[in-house]
Amino acid sequence: MTHPILPPDRIFSIPAGVPFLDALARRLLIETHDDPLALGRYRVLLPTRRACRALQETFLRLREGRPLLLPQLTPLGDIDEEELALAAEAEEPGAALDLPPALPSLMRQLMLARLVSRAAAARSESMSADRAASLAGELARLVDQVATERLSFERLAEIVPGELARHWQLTVEFLEIVTRFWPKIEKQAGAVGAAERRNLLLERQAELWLKSPPQDPVIAAGSTGSIPATADLIAAVAQLPQGRVVLPGLAAGGNAEFWQKVEADPSHPQHGLRLLLQRLDVAPTSVLPWPDAPAHPAVARRQAFLTEALAPADLTHLWSRPNRDAAADRIALKGEGHEISLTRLDCPGLSEEALTIALLMRDAIEKKGQRAALVTPDRSLARRVASELKRWSIEIDDSAGTDLGQTPPGSFLRLVAGLPLDGVAPVPLLSLLKHPLAAGGEATAGFRAKLRALERAALRGPRPAPGFAGLQAALAPAIERYPELAILSSWLDRIADAAAPYLDLADSKRVPLEELIRAHLTVAEALVASDSETGASRLWRGDAGEAAASFFTEFLAASKEHEPIAAPEYPALLDALMAAQRVRPRYGRHPRLFVWGPLEARLQQVDLMILGGLNEGTWPVTPSPDPWMSRPMREAFGLPPAERRIGLSAHDFQQACGAARVVLTRARKVDGAPSVPSRWLTRIDALMKAAGQDPALLQAPQWLAWAAAWDRPEGPPQPIARPSPRPPVEVRPHQLSVTEIETWKRDPYAIYARHILRLRPMEPIDAAAEAAERGTIIHRALDAFIRAYPDRLPANAHDALMRFGREAFGGWLDRPAVWAFWWPRFERIAGWFLEQRAEELPAILQSLTELRGKIEIDAGGFAFTLTAKADRIDRLRDGSTAIIDYKTGALPSAKMVKQGYAPQLPLEAAMAALGGFPDLGQTVVTRLDYWRLSGGDPPGHIEGAGGRDADAVALAEDALAGLMRLVVTFANEATPYDSEPHPAYAPHYSDYGHLARIAEWSAAGGEE
Repeated sequence: MTHPILPPDRIFSIPAGVPFLDALARRLLIETHDDPLALGRYRVLLPTRRACRALQETFLRLREGRPLLLPQLTPLGDIDEEELALAAEAEEPGAALDLPPALPSLMRQLMLARLVSRAAAARSESMSADRAASLAGELARLVDQVATERLSFERLAEIVPGELARHWQLTVEFLEIVTRFWPKIEKQAGAVGAAERRNLLLERQAELWLKSPPQDPVIAAGSTGSIPATADLIAAVAQLPQGRVVLPGLAAGGNAEFWQKVEADPSHPQHGLRLLLQRLDVAPTSVLPWPDAPAHPAVARRQAFLTEALAPADLTHLWSRPNRDAAADRIALKGEGHEISLTRLDCPGLSEEALTIALLMRDAIEKKGQRAALVTPDRSLARRVASELKRWSIEIDDSAGTDLGQTPPGSFLRLVAGLPLDGVAPVPLLSLLKHPLAAGGEATAGFRAKLRALERAALRGPRPAPGFAGLQAALAPAIERYPELAILSSWLDRIADAAAPYLDLADSKRVPLEELIRAHLTVAEALVASDSETGASRLWRGDAGEAAASFFTEFLAASKEHEPIAAPEYPALLDALMAAQRVRPRYGRHPRLFVWGPLEARLQQVDLMILGGLNEGTWPVTPSPDPWMSRPMREAFGLPPAERRIGLSAHDFQQACGAARVVLTRARKVDGAPSVPSRWLTRIDALMKAAGQDPALLQAPQWLAWAAAWDRPEGPPQPIARPSPRPPVEVRPHQLSVTEIETWKRDPYAIYARHILRLRPMEPIDAAAEAAERGTIIHRALDAFIRAYPDRLPANAHDALMRFGREAFGGWLDRPAVWAFWWPRFERIAGWFLEQRAEELPAILQSLTELRGKIEIDAGGFAFTLTAKADRIDRLRDGSTAIIDYKTGALPSAKMVKQGYAPQLPLEAAMAALGGFPDLGQTVVTRLDYWRLSGGDPPGHIEGAGGRDADAVALAEDALAGLMRLVVTFANEATPYDSEPHPAYAPHYSDYGHLARIAEWSAAGGEE
């Protein structure tokens, strides 16, 4: 194709170091002699809507608020259809624009998902709805790329399957199936893809302008022409009578070799502009500088430096050439890059990077009129910076937007969708009902109060049985104990009724998608409704609510033709479709601070530009693997290489470095793993070293020091002391059980928290099968069996013990974790227990279980009661007594028993010797045994307390004497309830360790 020779004054460039929109607006005002009406004749084409808004603001700022008629500002790719239709009518009366509409993106994705599913089914492959939707999203991007590059899927035949790996051959065959039917589907729908329609609009606009050139000025500014149809429109603008093209940041002074290397290097920042100039048939040396656009000297030096640093790889050997005239040599850096106003900050981690950036932005607005922006593709870093700025009550929005699924309406709708997946399990149910939007048709405060009560009564501990029926069953024991909780049962029924439309479909294997969506939204609105507002008014309000409403409106419209899906696949399908939706704020919250993505930052200018997240893989972004085409396949098909996107990112990077002051930041570690600096930072370092400069001169360590000091307390660390409360004697406990005596010795603070502060631990939500609960249930089963058969074994002993076991477990067997883990262990314990019972019965006169007892102790006027409930006491035929303690956990060592740190059995023996068990009488205990009941391999074993040769009588006497000393000690008000006074004997777990802040004072070297 031949191109006309353009006049010499049609193609211009504004250097990267010059504020692009300021230079453009200032020149147009000069041309119109500041006439407020003359600008109305101009038309300016810009890359994005944001650039159009920014140019409007620039005109108003340069005019200092005085009124003027703005030029017609048009985003490239968003051509005014009405104007095109009028122009077509004027050119050929009766002619219509006759362009097919664009398929809505969500509808197209679901249509492609159906096609993908059918293609998979034709190959006897199963594919879930969410997987098909994800592949359809990637396929839609491929279709758009093909349309953008003006290619055709007919070129698939040029990809030789025999040269590809087997899985790629299958992919090519799959693509052929899809692309054979997709054009027919588009034709039946009477619509085309958004990229194809954009091409048609741009082509029609170029065609009309060339046929009937407008006589008023038309300026295409700021575009690199990366889209072929856009490049053609720019070429058409350049041929208009008053058409001009203004390029962003074309490198000046490059020789022929430089531009040849740029053309061959898609990752170079000038590659896109070079291709555009080729399309315009203009040599780079023919491009004129935009009038009245001088660059600041420091910024000009910085841009020359960056141009050399980002030179094509084949030219970097010139960095070390002797006697060369290089930008890096001409810069005399004096620390923190003052000569070129460039600073680099390598932060320890993401948190430190975010705080450092926030400090830089906070400092910038201290200077009158200064504006600052963070530019980063890392949305996590953007959120962190916005959060850090709230330290100073500064609200700032991320203009790149927020994932719809992360907004309040989006997260609530996702929680509703996922509720049935685990049978209304406690964690997803609480996540849903504790969401700020949840109200259940009543006042929010009352709703929260009932939910907290339900959580305490039924949702803590092992998971209830599935569904709301399981929750009611878990709630029933609490209502029996506390009748005032009966209101929770009816409240839970109302929640179940509200959720029923969606939950009733939860197990269906084939449900119309539209029916699932409507049921989902019905439940969501019912749960969001309050006593004063409808669910719709609360759920769909605000920017995020409106975005969610638009998404579901399109989702419903697209679902009508979709085949039924399995209901359990709906939550994942919703996540897959919602992933591409973003909510962008309509207005920024702070007038002088901004957070931009690289796309949003194009052509923007501020006083301080912070380029954050400069790690390889983050900026530039590593291209994600294409599930449809490998790199060789894309090359054979004619699609541009992935490096082209890196080249566009490099151009964005260099353009963003055109501010008066620039700071480059990165985190040395991300998620605990070392990171690699961005290739652009590496090139800057390499160029400086080649020029004999130290890259450390760009660093500004004071900012990192200030950030590190921000959260550091003044003065040296002040370690806290071990808690040592000394409550008055009258509030100290006068009664403890034998098991609590062990706690008293090992961790007095736990006794203080439980008996003096009266604090009780709460069970975890959806707790695992804990040993304490299992032990209680197993004790109950064995107790019932021994009571029924105290001196014999029945003929059907195993069946009887299993029956008692089922009764002891009761409703716990409805809980999946209990049935799966606890019950099999109990079955093994039962077999082992009956074997031991059969062996010992000849020596036993009677077995007593769960025997309660107590003794009174007078410790120097301090009355103290020791209580006990022995698991089992056997009267032996030789007149002696044995005390047995069932343990489902670890056994105390013989050393612990002898030293008094495991005194339970010896104290029970002492109580028996003093007649502390009324049903037993005064007796001498000659045997103290632990029965370890694990249910593992072996299921159990027996171990004597204090060791095999320990004397039970001596152990009992020592334990009682030790208790007397302990009581006397704590009867003194000066005795503190220390936390773990003897770390070697500290309990393995304490419910109150976090309150005692053990990790803090023990790590700080607290006293032993």
